[in-house]
This record gives sequence, C-alpha cells and structure tokens, in this order.
Amino acid sequence: MAKNAAKKASNIFVWIILGLLMLALTGFGITSFTGSASQIGSVGDARITANEYARALQREISAQVAQTGRPISLRDLAAQGVDRAVLDGLVARAALAHETRAMGISVGDEEVARQVQETSGFMGSDGSFDRAGYEFALRDAGLTPAEFEQNLREDVARSLLQVAIVGGVSAPPLFAETLTAYQTETRDFSLLRVTELDLPTGLRAPNDADLAAEYEENAAQFTRPEARTITYAWVRPTMIMDDVEVNETTLRELYDERGELYNQPERRLLERLVYPSQEEAEAARTALDAGDSSYDDLIAARGLTLEDVDLGEVAREDLSDAAAEAIFGTEDEDIIGPVDSVFGPALFRVNAILDATQVPFEDAEPDLRAELASEAARRAIGDIRTDVDDLMAGGATLEELAEDTIMELGTIDWRPGSDEGIAGYDAFRAAAAAAQEGDFPELLELSDGGLFALRLDAIVPPTLPDLDDIRDEVEASWRAGELRDQVTARANTLVSEMISGGALEELGPRVTQEVQIRRQDFIPDLPPTLVAQMFQLAAVGDTAVIPGAEFAVIARLDAINSGARGTPGTDALLALIGEQGTQSIAQDVFEAFGQALEADVGISLNPTTINAVHAQFP
Repeated sequence: MAKNAAKKASNIFVWIILGLLMLALTGFGITSFTGSASQIGSVGDARITANEYARALQREISAQVAQTGRPISLRDLAAQGVDRAVLDGLVARAALAHETRAMGISVGDEEVARQVQETSGFMGSDGSFDRAGYEFALRDAGLTPAEFEQNLREDVARSLLQVAIVGGVSAPPLFAETLTAYQTETRDFSLLRVTELDLPTGLRAPNDADLAAEYEENAAQFTRPEARTITYAWVRPTMIMDDVEVNETTLRELYDERGELYNQPERRLLERLVYPSQEEAEAARTALDAGDSSYDDLIAARGLTLEDVDLGEVAREDLSDAAAEAIFGTEDEDIIGPVDSVFGPALFRVNAILDATQVPFEDAEPDLRAELASEAARRAIGDIRTDVDDLMAGGATLEELAEDTIMELGTIDWRPGSDEGIAGYDAFRAAAAAAQEGDFPELLELSDGGLFALRLDAIVPPTLPDLDDIRDEVEASWRAGELRDQVTARANTLVSEMISGGALEELGPRVTQEVQIRRQDFIPDLPPTLVAQMFQLAAVGDTAVIPGAEFAVIARLDAINSGARGTPGTDALLALIGEQGTQSIAQDVFEAFGQALEADVGISLNPTTINAVHAQFP
C-alpha cells in the first residue's frame, strides 16, 4: 500500500509539471473537428488539420496572455495579423513534411521512442519515463499517443531536412571583420564653440519689418490650435485632506509596520559577474588590472547584459560570508574579487555605498500623516459619489454641484497638449476631447481618487493672434533664427581663415578635445548630429561646422583609431556579428527554399473550415 501511495504521489507531481507543459497545447473548450471539416488545407500530399490550426491559435493566445497578463481574443490577434502568421507557419511546416516524404526522409520507431522517453516532461520524479503520465498529458491536450508520435516523427524528419539545407551556411569571416572594425572604430576631434560673443558687431535688435516678416513667414507656428471652452466641477483628495483628522495611534502603528523602511542597514548597489571556475575568474581579474578589458567588456564576453548582472541594493546578510566581508569591508566604490558567491567565484562592482538609515517617528510623521489624510479624503470622496450622482440625475447643473457639495467649479480653454490644473489628468483630457456641445455632464473618476464632471460650452477654431498680442513670442523666434544664422556664418568665416593658414588653436583658448568617441556615443550640451558628422569626415585635419540652437561648433578631426583586436569585448562582438550574419543568411536561404517548394507543389486552403475554427474562439 505504501508503494502504491508513493507511486500515486509521484504521478500527481508529474501531472503538475505536465499540466504546465501542456498549457500551450490545450484548446480550452475548442471543439474537435472531424469528417469533412477536419482539414483546412494541404501542401502537396501533406494535410493541415483543423485541430492543428486550432491548437496553434490557442498556443499563440496563451503566449500573449502570459506575456501581457491581460486576456486577449482571436479578434485581437487577427487585428495584428497573427492568425495569418500562424497559418503561414503551418503551411511552411506542411511543405517541409511533403518534401521529406518525397525525398524518403523518415525516422525509425527507435528514434521516436528515444525522443519520447528523454522528454523531461514525460519523466517521473525518479527520472525515468512515466507511461501513465505521458498518456494523461496527451489525453489532456486532446492527442492520442499515435498522433503525438506521428507529429514527433515528422518534426524530426523536418529538422533533418532543415539541417541539410542550411547546416553548411556561414557568413564569410570578412563580413564580421568589416562590421566589427566599423563598429569599434573611434575618433578624436577638437571643438571650438562660436557663440553670440564671437560676433564682431553682436546681434542687432529686430525692427518692425523684421518682426512682421517673422510673423507672416511662420504664421502656422504662432497659430493657436482649436480650443474647447469647458466648465467643470471637481474634487480631489488634496482639496479636502487638510480638514481630515488623523488619529495619533494610527500614525504610530503605521510607523511600526514600516520599520524596515525607516531603519535600514548599510547597503551597496552591486553588480555580480559569476564565472564557472576560479581560474576563469582570476584570468578576468588579471585582464581587468592590466587594462586589457573593462568590466563592461567582461560582461559582454560572458554573453550577458548589465541587467543580467545587476543586483540592485544589497545588504550584508544578502551575500555569502566571503563576499560580505570583501564588499562591506571597504568604503571604495570599486571592482572586488574574485570572491566566492552563492553561485561560484565572481567579480563584484560596487556602484554606490548607501549608508545605514534611521528615521525617527518625528521625522516620518509629516509624510505618514499626509498619506493617512489622503486615504481618508479618498474615502470621503467615495462616500459622496452616490449623492452627487443623484443630484446630477435630478438635473443639477455643475454650478449647483459646486454650491451644494464639496466639489469646486472651474473653467478652462483646453487644447491638445494642455496639462495645467485639471488638464494634467488623463481622464479629463480624454473626456474633454470627446465632449460634444449639448452633452449632459457625466460624473467620472480621476487617477488619484477624485471626481469630476464637465460641460463643453464652446469650440474656438484655430486662431492666429494679432502681432501686437504675441510680440514677445515673435521677437524670441526671430532672435533664435537670427542667432543660429549669424553664429553659423561666423564659424564658416573662421574655417575659411584656417584654410588660409590658420590653426584652430589660434582662434582662442576655448578649444576642447574629445577622444576615443564611438559612432553610437552622444556628447551632452553639443549638437546631436556632431558625432555622426565627425564620422563622415574622410581624413585627419578635415573640419566641419555644425550649427546648434544657440551656438555653432567648429570641429576638426584629429585621429582615426581602429578598434582594438584580441580583447574580450572585441572578440565577443566579432563572434556575435558572425553568428547573427550566419543566422540571417541561413534564414534567407531557408525561406527561399520554402517559397520555391510551396510554389512547386501547390497550396490548397479551405476558407470555410478556417472560418469554422475561428468561430470556436471567443
């Protein structure tokens, strides 16, 4: 009896695992298709069954739900074209199945049995194949062992054909070398800013003719978009929270509940890069100390990203004893290790040191009081909602709501992009955009627990204000354009003087240098096109003028630096580009083969059966 009980418990455990495995295969209420409705199409002599299509659609729905956490319907998938992609995938699968049969490629029973028995989802807790669990999982997925094993046989045969087609495809080494050299090249350049102070006569003041021309030439810029004049009544927690009484005992209890928040031990912001062995970790440290690699290079060489190694805030007790002693035993923000971690030898990078914090109740009280008062205010607003609804149902105007309730009245000329006051709420903006003249106000919620109702009073069409009303705005626009033109012209004049024998350094002490700049780098406070333009220069000594909003930049190319070879970072990039190139070429070859195959043997689809499958989904 004990043995049977153990076996039963084992099967239950296996079924739990298989339940997760088969979630993507299960049709959840999808009807099985038989008879003339069992086939949605064929490619050559390979059939595509309705049940296969239904299961494939359900797998996609389950994957979307798992990814987004929200329910999704077949209609949603169809709007994204996913149903067609699923069908195309089945057509390609059938085309390969036809070709494997035509070529006589098949897999024997022994290989199928091995594949089934070595599938982890079909194993019991002792690691051996569980026949009962296997049959249960297939039955739960609506498959018989014969159907599953035939599908498996075809899948293995298709994989053999796929390997035969693209197995020998690889990107030429020169492809990866060229792209790696392009990506790792850096440049040094010198910069000189030309500002308003460098203009020989300064920037003149605009006259009336200048402003009139700016106003006429940029009328669209100064035109105010359509406005909606809206009256609203609203209440939000911050309006009434000062009138809410907060119990002192409740404040103390909330402070005690959050003891870990207000009293935290010393922490570190850490990144952890784990190695399979002590020798590899020590080799990485040696490369780091020698300057051959940076920590970021080591991360890339392991095929990881910064997100993969980031540990966030870590306290002493979160680490192994050895790691805690090494990391918390120093006040330096540095790279530490290799030291033993729970996952093996690792290098740690300390990005910041966070001191222990102790916030007394007196310091925390204002925030706690505000939080509790805000919660009480939201409850008070919720309590009046029914009364406000009743008043509005009885014909009360927004003005009357403001008189008879805690709601306040306001008006706004709302335009798309407005975000002042109540227009800072998404709910108000959506309601304001949808409102029509004559609509009866509706009570709606704000994101912070407030309530509002609005009325559209008028729609003001797009309007160009008179020049006198926006004179300062027009003048600012003219000045910005004039300054940009003048400093750019002055920079070009200075470059002409340099070409005639001058040097950039002779123009003043404000020359700065940027070194080892990569193509993807961005230099703050400089024109965003600067780096791209520097990589367009052909030879050392070439110059370019890059206009900016308030100044122009004269840039001279000083050096073209080839990417370092043999470093972990470069080697990792070279391997990655080579792999991506091979995958891309193999994909193109395989797609071309599939398209040619489908065109050769012909595709037949049954829209009636396809629609019948769709009808089974909500």
